[in-house]
Amino acid sequence: MSERGFISTLTSMTWRVWLSRAPGPRPREVDALGDVAGLRLVHLQCHLGLETLQFAQAGARVTGLDFSPAAIRAAQDLAERSGLSDRARFVCADVYDAVGALEAQTFDVVYVSAGSLCWLPSVERWAEQVAALASPGGRFYLHEKHPVEWALADDQPVFTHPYFEEPDPYVEDSESTYTDSARGLVNRRNYQWNHGIGEIVTALVRHGLQLDWLLEHDWAVRQVFSWLVTDDGERWTTPAGMPRIPLSFALLAHRPTNGHRDAAKPNP
Repeated sequence: MSERGFISTLTSMTWRVWLSRAPGPRPREVDALGDVAGLRLVHLQCHLGLETLQFAQAGARVTGLDFSPAAIRAAQDLAERSGLSDRARFVCADVYDAVGALEAQTFDVVYVSAGSLCWLPSVERWAEQVAALASPGGRFYLHEKHPVEWALADDQPVFTHPYFEEPDPYVEDSESTYTDSARGLVNRRNYQWNHGIGEIVTALVRHGLQLDWLLEHDWAVRQVFSWLVTDDGERWTTPAGMPRIPLSFALLAHRPTNGHRDAAKPNP
Protein backbone atom coordinates (compact mmCIF):
# COMPACT_ATOMS: atom_id res chain seq x y z
CA MET A 1 0.00 0.00 0.00
CA SER A 2 1.03 3.61 -0.45
CA GLU A 3 3.20 4.98 2.36
CA ARG A 4 1.49 8.34 2.13
CA GLY A 5 -2.08 6.93 2.08
CA PHE A 6 -4.62 9.34 0.67
CA ILE A 7 -5.38 12.91 1.60
CA SER A 8 -8.83 12.53 3.01
CA THR A 9 -10.07 16.00 3.95
CA LEU A 10 -12.37 17.50 1.34
CA THR A 11 -12.14 21.23 0.77
CA SER A 12 -15.27 23.19 1.60
CA MET A 13 -15.70 23.91 -2.11
CA THR A 14 -15.73 20.17 -2.89
CA TRP A 15 -18.38 19.62 -0.22
CA ARG A 16 -20.56 22.38 -1.62
CA VAL A 17 -20.20 21.28 -5.24
CA TRP A 18 -21.02 17.65 -4.51
CA LEU A 19 -23.96 18.43 -2.26
CA SER A 20 -25.41 20.93 -4.74
CA ARG A 21 -25.12 18.52 -7.67
CA ALA A 22 -26.30 15.44 -5.72
CA PRO A 23 -25.16 13.30 -8.65
CA GLY A 24 -26.23 9.75 -9.36
CA PRO A 25 -24.19 7.10 -11.17
CA ARG A 26 -22.48 8.08 -14.41
CA PRO A 27 -24.30 7.27 -17.68
CA ARG A 28 -21.79 4.52 -18.53
CA GLU A 29 -22.45 2.92 -15.14
CA VAL A 30 -26.20 3.10 -15.65
CA ASP A 31 -25.76 1.49 -19.07
CA ALA A 32 -23.78 -1.36 -17.51
CA LEU A 33 -25.77 -1.92 -14.31
CA GLY A 34 -29.24 -0.57 -15.02
CA ASP A 35 -31.52 0.40 -12.16
CA VAL A 36 -29.76 -0.24 -8.84
CA ALA A 37 -32.64 0.82 -6.58
CA GLY A 38 -32.95 -1.65 -3.69
CA LEU A 39 -29.75 -3.51 -4.59
CA ARG A 40 -26.91 -4.17 -2.15
CA LEU A 41 -23.71 -2.62 -3.51
CA VAL A 42 -20.20 -2.67 -2.10
CA HIS A 43 -17.57 -0.19 -3.29
CA LEU A 44 -14.03 -1.43 -2.63
CA GLN A 45 -11.28 1.17 -2.05
CA CYS A 46 -14.00 3.81 -1.86
CA HIS A 47 -11.72 6.57 -0.49
CA LEU A 48 -13.95 9.59 0.25
CA GLY A 49 -17.12 7.75 -0.73
CA LEU A 50 -18.23 10.18 -3.45
CA GLU A 51 -18.93 7.45 -6.01
CA THR A 52 -20.34 5.16 -3.31
CA LEU A 53 -22.92 7.79 -2.42
CA GLN A 54 -23.81 8.36 -6.07
CA PHE A 55 -25.28 4.85 -6.03
CA ALA A 56 -27.05 5.58 -2.75
CA GLN A 57 -28.59 8.58 -4.50
CA ALA A 58 -29.96 6.10 -7.05
CA GLY A 59 -31.57 3.99 -4.32
CA ALA A 60 -28.96 1.31 -3.68
CA ARG A 61 -28.03 0.19 -0.17
CA VAL A 62 -24.31 0.85 -0.25
CA THR A 63 -21.24 -0.18 1.71
CA GLY A 64 -17.92 1.57 1.12
CA LEU A 65 -14.63 0.04 2.26
CA ASP A 66 -11.27 1.79 2.48
CA PHE A 67 -8.08 1.37 4.51
CA SER A 68 -7.82 5.05 5.52
CA PRO A 69 -9.60 5.94 8.81
CA ALA A 70 -9.63 9.63 7.88
CA ALA A 71 -11.18 8.89 4.47
CA ILE A 72 -13.87 6.77 6.10
CA ARG A 73 -14.67 9.56 8.55
CA ALA A 74 -14.97 12.02 5.66
CA ALA A 75 -17.26 9.61 3.79
CA GLN A 76 -19.47 9.16 6.85
CA ASP A 77 -19.64 12.92 7.28
CA LEU A 78 -20.70 13.41 3.65
CA ALA A 79 -23.34 10.70 4.00
CA GLU A 80 -24.77 12.58 6.98
CA ARG A 81 -24.66 15.97 5.25
CA SER A 82 -26.38 14.59 2.16
CA GLY A 83 -29.09 12.72 4.05
CA LEU A 84 -27.94 9.30 2.86
CA SER A 85 -26.70 7.74 6.10
CA ASP A 86 -29.81 5.55 6.34
CA ARG A 87 -28.69 3.55 3.30
CA ALA A 88 -24.92 4.05 3.34
CA ARG A 89 -22.29 2.65 5.68
CA PHE A 90 -18.51 2.83 5.55
CA VAL A 91 -16.03 0.27 6.87
CA CYS A 92 -12.33 0.83 7.52
CA ALA A 93 -10.31 -2.18 6.33
CA ASP A 94 -7.65 -3.27 3.87
CA VAL A 95 -9.19 -4.49 0.62
CA TYR A 96 -7.28 -7.77 1.02
CA ASP A 97 -9.26 -8.30 4.24
CA ALA A 98 -12.61 -7.18 2.84
CA VAL A 99 -14.45 -10.51 3.18
CA GLY A 100 -13.57 -10.81 6.85
CA ALA A 101 -14.20 -7.14 7.60
CA LEU A 102 -17.66 -7.41 6.03
CA GLU A 103 -18.36 -10.67 7.89
CA ALA A 104 -18.65 -12.72 4.70
CA GLN A 105 -21.66 -10.75 3.45
CA THR A 106 -22.36 -10.92 -0.26
CA PHE A 107 -23.69 -8.21 -2.55
CA ASP A 108 -25.73 -7.76 -5.71
CA VAL A 109 -23.08 -5.44 -7.12
CA VAL A 110 -19.35 -5.25 -6.39
CA TYR A 111 -17.97 -1.97 -7.72
CA VAL A 112 -14.40 -0.73 -8.20
CA SER A 113 -13.63 2.70 -9.63
CA ALA A 114 -10.67 4.15 -11.50
CA GLY A 115 -7.34 4.52 -9.73
CA SER A 116 -7.72 1.52 -7.43
CA LEU A 117 -5.62 -1.32 -8.81
CA CYS A 118 -2.31 0.55 -9.03
CA TRP A 119 -1.99 0.54 -5.22
CA LEU A 120 -2.14 -3.25 -4.99
CA PRO A 121 0.86 -5.57 -5.36
CA SER A 122 -1.24 -8.67 -6.17
CA VAL A 123 -4.25 -8.64 -8.48
CA GLU A 124 -4.78 -12.33 -7.62
CA ARG A 125 -5.44 -11.57 -3.94
CA TRP A 126 -7.72 -8.69 -4.94
CA ALA A 127 -9.76 -10.88 -7.30
CA GLU A 128 -10.23 -13.47 -4.56
CA GLN A 129 -11.91 -10.84 -2.39
CA VAL A 130 -13.99 -9.43 -5.25
CA ALA A 131 -15.36 -12.82 -6.25
CA ALA A 132 -16.17 -13.86 -2.68
CA LEU A 133 -18.24 -10.69 -2.15
CA ALA A 134 -20.51 -11.28 -5.16
CA SER A 135 -23.79 -13.06 -4.46
CA PRO A 136 -24.88 -15.85 -6.83
CA GLY A 137 -26.12 -13.90 -9.83
CA GLY A 138 -24.36 -10.80 -8.49
CA ARG A 139 -22.33 -8.58 -10.79
CA PHE A 140 -18.89 -7.03 -10.68
CA TYR A 141 -18.23 -3.73 -12.47
CA LEU A 142 -14.80 -2.17 -12.95
CA HIS A 143 -13.75 0.97 -14.80
CA GLU A 144 -10.02 1.51 -14.55
CA LYS A 145 -6.98 3.12 -16.12
CA HIS A 146 -5.63 0.94 -18.91
CA PRO A 147 -2.29 -0.76 -18.16
CA VAL A 148 -0.96 0.70 -21.41
CA GLU A 149 -1.66 4.20 -20.09
CA TRP A 150 0.06 3.36 -16.80
CA ALA A 151 3.17 2.13 -18.65
CA LEU A 152 3.65 5.21 -20.85
CA ALA A 153 6.12 8.03 -20.30
CA ASP A 154 4.72 11.34 -19.11
CA ASP A 155 5.93 13.40 -22.06
CA GLN A 156 5.45 11.07 -25.04
CA PRO A 157 3.60 7.84 -25.93
CA VAL A 158 6.48 5.40 -25.41
CA PHE A 159 6.74 2.64 -22.84
CA THR A 160 8.91 3.43 -19.84
CA HIS A 161 7.21 1.28 -17.16
CA PRO A 162 6.23 -2.41 -17.08
CA TYR A 163 2.91 -3.43 -18.59
CA PHE A 164 2.68 -6.55 -16.45
CA GLU A 165 2.53 -7.02 -12.68
CA GLU A 166 6.02 -7.07 -11.19
CA PRO A 167 7.13 -8.08 -7.67
CA ASP A 168 8.80 -4.73 -7.05
CA PRO A 169 6.77 -1.52 -7.11
CA TYR A 170 7.30 1.68 -9.00
CA VAL A 171 8.36 4.19 -6.34
CA GLU A 172 7.47 7.86 -6.73
CA ASP A 173 7.70 10.98 -4.58
CA SER A 174 4.76 13.30 -5.13
CA GLU A 175 4.09 16.70 -3.57
CA SER A 176 0.33 16.72 -4.18
CA THR A 177 -2.71 14.50 -4.66
CA TYR A 178 -5.75 14.61 -6.88
CA THR A 179 -7.99 15.21 -3.82
CA ASP A 180 -6.62 18.70 -3.15
CA SER A 181 -3.63 19.65 -5.26
CA ALA A 182 -3.19 22.95 -3.40
CA ARG A 183 -2.17 21.15 -0.24
CA GLY A 184 1.31 19.70 0.11
CA LEU A 185 1.88 16.17 1.36
CA VAL A 186 3.84 15.27 4.46
CA ASN A 187 4.35 11.64 3.39
CA ARG A 188 5.27 12.04 -0.27
CA ARG A 189 6.50 8.58 -1.21
CA ASN A 190 4.08 6.12 -2.78
CA TYR A 191 4.36 2.65 -4.27
CA GLN A 192 2.45 1.47 -7.33
CA TRP A 193 2.06 -1.67 -9.43
CA ASN A 194 0.70 -2.19 -12.92
CA HIS A 195 -1.45 -5.19 -13.90
CA GLY A 196 -2.01 -6.44 -17.46
CA ILE A 197 -5.52 -6.91 -18.83
CA GLY A 198 -4.96 -10.66 -19.09
CA GLU A 199 -3.78 -10.84 -15.49
CA ILE A 200 -6.87 -8.99 -14.25
CA VAL A 201 -9.42 -11.00 -16.24
CA THR A 202 -7.76 -14.36 -15.59
CA ALA A 203 -7.63 -13.71 -11.85
CA LEU A 204 -11.35 -12.89 -11.76
CA VAL A 205 -12.27 -15.97 -13.81
CA ARG A 206 -10.02 -18.19 -11.73
CA HIS A 207 -11.95 -17.19 -8.62
CA GLY A 208 -15.33 -18.05 -10.09
CA LEU A 209 -16.59 -15.00 -11.96
CA GLN A 210 -17.75 -15.14 -15.56
CA LEU A 211 -16.83 -12.31 -17.91
CA ASP A 212 -19.78 -10.70 -19.67
CA TRP A 213 -17.88 -8.06 -21.58
CA LEU A 214 -14.61 -6.13 -21.70
CA LEU A 215 -14.34 -2.74 -23.39
CA GLU A 216 -11.12 -0.83 -24.05
CA HIS A 217 -11.50 2.94 -24.42
CA ASP A 218 -9.34 5.44 -26.30
CA TRP A 219 -10.08 8.07 -23.65
CA ALA A 220 -9.21 8.92 -20.05
CA VAL A 221 -11.38 10.77 -17.54
CA ARG A 222 -8.71 13.42 -16.95
CA GLN A 223 -5.65 14.81 -18.71
CA VAL A 224 -3.12 12.25 -17.55
CA PHE A 225 -0.64 13.40 -20.23
CA SER A 226 0.00 16.91 -21.53
CA TRP A 227 -0.43 15.74 -25.13
CA LEU A 228 -4.03 14.56 -24.67
CA VAL A 229 -6.88 16.74 -25.93
CA THR A 230 -10.57 17.04 -25.14
CA ASP A 231 -13.71 18.42 -26.75
CA ASP A 232 -15.97 18.33 -23.71
CA GLY A 233 -13.64 18.47 -20.68
CA GLU A 234 -14.74 15.00 -19.60
CA ARG A 235 -12.92 12.62 -21.94
CA TRP A 236 -9.30 13.09 -22.96
CA THR A 237 -7.86 11.35 -25.99
CA THR A 238 -5.01 11.50 -28.51
CA PRO A 239 -5.03 14.45 -30.95
CA ALA A 240 -5.88 14.17 -34.63
CA GLY A 241 -3.05 12.58 -36.60
CA MET A 242 -1.85 10.45 -33.68
CA PRO A 243 -2.85 6.77 -33.49
CA ARG A 244 -5.59 5.95 -30.99
CA ILE A 245 -4.28 4.10 -27.95
CA PRO A 246 -6.10 2.44 -25.03
CA LEU A 247 -6.29 4.79 -22.04
CA SER A 248 -8.99 3.15 -19.90
CA PHE A 249 -11.12 0.02 -19.86
CA ALA A 250 -14.29 -1.32 -18.31
CA LEU A 251 -15.52 -4.81 -17.64
CA LEU A 252 -18.63 -6.49 -16.34
CA ALA A 253 -18.62 -9.96 -14.83
CA HIS A 254 -21.04 -12.01 -12.75
CA ARG A 255 -21.11 -14.97 -10.40
CA PRO A 256 -23.11 -17.83 -11.93
CA THR A 257 -26.17 -18.82 -9.93
CA ASN A 258 -25.67 -22.56 -10.19
CA GLY A 259 -21.92 -22.89 -9.76
CA HIS A 260 -21.47 -23.57 -13.48
CA ARG A 261 -20.60 -21.24 -16.29
CA ASP A 262 -23.62 -19.62 -17.91
CA ALA A 263 -24.07 -19.16 -21.62
CA ALA A 264 -22.03 -16.28 -22.99
CA LYS A 265 -23.81 -12.93 -23.20
CA PRO A 266 -23.27 -10.43 -26.01
CA ASN A 267 -21.33 -7.24 -25.40
CA PRO A 268 -23.44 -4.08 -25.10
